[in-house]
Amino acid sequence: MTTLAWKLNRVRLMGAAEIIWRVQQIAQKKAAKYGLGLVSKAPAPRFPVAERHFIEEGNLPDTTALMAAAERILAGRWRVFALHDAALGFPPEWNRDPKTATLAPMIIGKAIDYRSEAVVGDIKYLWEPSRHLELATLALAARASGDVRYAQAARALLESWLAQCPYPLGVHWTSSLELAVRLLNWSVAWQLLGGADSLLFQDAEGQAFQRRWLDAIYQHCHFIVGYFSRHSSANNHLLGEYMGLYIASVTWPCWPESKRWHRVAKAGLEDEALKQNFADGVNKEQAVYYQHEVMDMLILCQRAASAHGDTFSAAYLQRLERLADFICSMMDAGGNVPMTGDADDAQMVRLSYEAGWNPYRSLLASCAVLFGRADFKRKAGHFDDKNRWLFGVAGLRQWQALDASGAEAPVMAFPEGGYFLLGSGFGTPDEVRLVADCAPLGYLSIAAHGHADALAFTLSVSGEELLTDPGTYAYHTQKKWRDYFRSTPAHNTVAVDGLDQSEIGGNFMWLKKANARMIAHETDSEVQVFEGEHDGYGRLADPVLHRRRIEFNFNNKCIVVKDILQCTNVHDISVHWQFGDHCVVTVDEGQLRAQGLRSGLHMRCSHGTLDVLRGSDTPPGGWISRRFDEKSPIASAAWRMRVQGTTEIVTHIELMPQASPADSPANY
Repeated sequence: MTTLAWKLNRVRLMGAAEIIWRVQQIAQKKAAKYGLGLVSKAPAPRFPVAERHFIEEGNLPDTTALMAAAERILAGRWRVFALHDAALGFPPEWNRDPKTATLAPMIIGKAIDYRSEAVVGDIKYLWEPSRHLELATLALAARASGDVRYAQAARALLESWLAQCPYPLGVHWTSSLELAVRLLNWSVAWQLLGGADSLLFQDAEGQAFQRRWLDAIYQHCHFIVGYFSRHSSANNHLLGEYMGLYIASVTWPCWPESKRWHRVAKAGLEDEALKQNFADGVNKEQAVYYQHEVMDMLILCQRAASAHGDTFSAAYLQRLERLADFICSMMDAGGNVPMTGDADDAQMVRLSYEAGWNPYRSLLASCAVLFGRADFKRKAGHFDDKNRWLFGVAGLRQWQALDASGAEAPVMAFPEGGYFLLGSGFGTPDEVRLVADCAPLGYLSIAAHGHADALAFTLSVSGEELLTDPGTYAYHTQKKWRDYFRSTPAHNTVAVDGLDQSEIGGNFMWLKKANARMIAHETDSEVQVFEGEHDGYGRLADPVLHRRRIEFNFNNKCIVVKDILQCTNVHDISVHWQFGDHCVVTVDEGQLRAQGLRSGLHMRCSHGTLDVLRGSDTPPGGWISRRFDEKSPIASAAWRMRVQGTTEIVTHIELMPQASPADSPANY
């Protein structure tokens, strides 16, 4: 999409107040070119009498993985998304994109078009190292081992960043969220390295380094306050900006402005925790990974507040607990959580290095301790290193005191957020967990992180995903794949006339949006039912209303899906299914069989011709993305048909016990 078209679409989604605010922001950015509104000189810091830290002594049972991670950094080997062992050096070139080698310009940061691949390369790759999670890694290694090499390396890494990225120049002075996450990791490193009395600051050179660091912290806070994400951009970015400002204000209450920054940040966190999350526990962005990020922000701020004698309201904490309820209900017996909506692999701070670490289990472990919830402990299963650093020995004792025995009883309905469960045997080897999506497209007018997935559902059997959501893969670049992974055909739902339910307006923008509503949800009988509808195809010349009814027979483990397309004229219909990573899909006389590692299913449809794609580039189809910028082939099936007038399409899904894949020439 051209820059002009994107701008026109963006303006279409703004109200008058936002347009006025955007104009003011443009004027502010232009004034910054002449030094107006910038920090001329950071005032001298004045430390509190006694520092308080929210990072506890980790007492890790095994530091092998942590030390290996620190050694890789010292060797100049970095993992940045799909670059698993990139030779970026130590320290790296902070303004060069590690993926494309593009060197971003050193001009006023707010004047840089960071959306332009020609200007900055892939901005996600360029920004990620400068969030400084690796700085925290070195500080963790220093604390865990007592080896001064890691502390000295942390200083060298930070010194290089301060030299290469001076305020307010370059791409690392464009996004307030990036500054906020950097402040969080600086706070963690500061605490682990010993705070204001660190050995790194003892001599005159160390004092000069400390002052340079503190000046940069002041500049970060000043920048964030001047460029909060507002109006249609006030999503997780705004919450993250408040997080960074809050963490900075309690870690370094060193300047006259610190008290005001604290008030602003705390009030903002309180407001946005309630605004951005439904009361039933669903994050309004309709992106489960972003729910993880938001929960992490709220937990980190709670831990910081607790350490500094501050408190958040009961409403804030209740909303956090409800968010954990949702994650707990979405997670199957194998620890899988549907990849609904966008995901970017972000961690606010990396405190765990164990093999197989699961961010959702980690959050549930945190909330088990915070709220005394044994059911969260049962789903988390493990008190990981991250929680050892956040809660210390006292938290571990609280965790150990929780009795996690008993049967799982998930919340079955999230009516505000729009998710509904069907299933049986929850938390057991015989589990069937079906999650139906009847949610809004996304949050605010642009719905930035939503996908066109209304009335889709995921299906997990015996802790294994059989019908899955394919994830995200791309953000700012690779438009073809950005559009595919959030398209309707990439989800387990129905597409009409080859169109998405909602209309894409840009990489993080939707124009006309499908509205979904739940009609029925019954889980107390032998045949459980979900029914819903959406109006996304009401925009067509001959409007089409899609209604879907899902029936799960508790006894025979059969699922019947009835798709009713209400219309008058002729339309091309496709019913799409995405199968799990380990599923071997075979086709025999128009019927489909999918066999996973522990479970499987038979599927047949009342209408249409079946085709299956696996790892197809043209047309795009048959892919899953478990990590940002990485994709792998899966089987993607579609029954295609042409209908005239209102039509009911019935899909039968029969769940099967474990068996060997059928012999068939059509094996996907």
